[in-house]
Amino acid sequence: MEMEISFPGGKKVDSSFKEYTVQTDQSEKQGGEGSAPSPTELFLASIGTCAGYYAMTFCEKRKLNTDKLKVKVDFQANKKTYMIEKIVFNMSLPPDFPAKYKDALIKAVDLCHVKKHLAQSLEFEYLIE
Repeated sequence: MEMEISFPGGKKVDSSFKEYTVQTDQSEKQGGEGSAPSPTELFLASIGTCAGYYAMTFCEKRKLNTDKLKVKVDFQANKKTYMIEKIVFNMSLPPDFPAKYKDALIKAVDLCHVKKHLAQSLEFEYLIE
């Protein structure tokens, strides 16, 4: 899949692909307007939404209630490099969630495709036309 990156002004950077445009902006502290998530925030949100999708799908396949299912994601960064060193997925389960499925739910969330990309080495290539 190819994405086209454009620069609509200020510190905004957009990514267009398929019929979508994903907007980003930098915070006011970084010289932007704070009108959209920063690229880093968007990256982190993709991990959280991916984990949430796998949790939701796990429950739906077993006809388990998802009304009170929540996944919170906490990111712990190195204070010197600001690089994320740990991601914690904290799942709040509905009161009637069967205890026998708790370990299986964790295994399902661990299948998150975005997380799997982070767990392997990626190759980057840069081309100039």
